Amino acid sequence: MATTIRPAVPEDVPQILAFIRALAAYEREPQAVTATEADLLRDGFGTNPFYFCLIAHHNNRPAGFAFYFFNYSTWKGKPGLYLEDLFVEPEFRGLGIGKALLETVAAIAVEKNCPRLQWEVLDWNTPAIEFYSAMGAEFLDEWRNVRVSGESLRRLAGIGDDGAPGSEAPGSQEESGSLSRAAEAAH
Repeated sequence: MATTIRPAVPEDVPQILAFIRALAAYEREPQAVTATEADLLRDGFGTNPFYFCLIAHHNNRPAGFAFYFFNYSTWKGKPGLYLEDLFVEPEFRGLGIGKALLETVAAIAVEKNCPRLQWEVLDWNTPAIEFYSAMGAEFLDEWRNVRVSGESLRRLAGIGDDGAPGSEAPGSQEESGSLSRAAEAAH
């Protein structure tokens, strides 16, 4: 009964998507997954990947995954590691695979000189909360998660449904153009 953990390769994309869908079903939102294999391949395996992934196998069968990316702490002046997803298939739970995945991600954070590893957990997911507590995780109850998506994001960006600049405040188009030029100059 051997468990192995390795970095994902492009050929793992179908399995990564299967893990994502299984996690979404567990989190009671299976319909929320719109990611495709093409999205995951494009964004995780190019020259500048947006994410990284570890795959756990138990007895040569896919058992779970850890999906992560790097952020940056302005206060610490160092990169951090954000764990987007950690999932172990139900039939493989209780074998230490989740712990092994989390330990591997933590080792990557230490190797990359990240002063912190962070993630979110749903407030009703008692098994995960207990697991993370046992691993020494600190819960930041005073912080609130904030998200802007869909139409709200487009509106905030000043972009209409047709992809063209929408009804923007006076001067914002000029400022937006300046911002775009500044962003281009930075690259």
